[in-house]
Amino acid sequence: MRSRVWWKQLHWPEYGAELAGTAFLLFAGLSAVVFDFGTGSPLAAILSDKSARLLITGLLFAGSGSLVALSPLGKLSGAHINPAVSLAFWAQGKMHRVDLAGYVVSQFLGAVLGTLLLVLVWEGRAVSVGDGRTVPGAGYPLWMIFLIELGLTSLLVPSIFLFVSSHRLMRWTPFMVWILVAVMVWLEAPISGTSLNPARSFGPALVSWFWQDQWLYWVAPPLGALLAVAIFRLLTVGKCDVLTGKLFHVPHYRSIFKHVNAASMPANGKLRRAPSLQPPT
Repeated sequence: MRSRVWWKQLHWPEYGAELAGTAFLLFAGLSAVVFDFGTGSPLAAILSDKSARLLITGLLFAGSGSLVALSPLGKLSGAHINPAVSLAFWAQGKMHRVDLAGYVVSQFLGAVLGTLLLVLVWEGRAVSVGDGRTVPGAGYPLWMIFLIELGLTSLLVPSIFLFVSSHRLMRWTPFMVWILVAVMVWLEAPISGTSLNPARSFGPALVSWFWQDQWLYWVAPPLGALLAVAIFRLLTVGKCDVLTGKLFHVPHYRSIFKHVNAASMPANGKLRRAPSLQPPT
């Protein structure tokens, strides 16, 4: 009997939220790329400076992710919308492995759906920017692209962990991520495309059926996330721990994460404080 109902015990609302949030990230973020750099771009007609348009694109792309974090979807699932981020929370001991699998599958599916919607809405304009694919910049060696994607992810993850390890800072996590990722896109997109997210790269690659050098974006960010967790543990051992698995924690939303110390609402509707491996900061 237990084997027949195991699937009912999974956290489907959270998985659905990750799917929808990742789809929104891809559609909204890549729509910004189309609007700013696609054929017939209205922004290019009034702003010829490519660097300025890239900064605007970064703000819009990263901003769409922060909007997900602040939305009811993000308040429920935590708005990871990135397999590398979920992997980092799991490696830090904050996610069950089944939930990690559910999040990652949902994020990849959401990325594909978001890209399909982009192609349906923008049609030829989406094609003009390669359907939003992340590709190495011309003239840059693959080892450099790999190290950049690894390095940027290993900067993003501990930045998130630093904020969600403090009751005072955790509410500002979406805004920090917005500015940080926007700057990364602005400065680094011409070199590697600034993926930082295997799902973000997989969706456009699958829809356009373009696989050249895509392995870089599936391998480097997860390795960067694991490296970031190791660095965070070395720097904070005995001092602090991650208090929540969400980028924007709201107490009256339930939390499926473990070993956290932020107030959470379990399925029975009674407010509780989840157990933590470390005392609260």
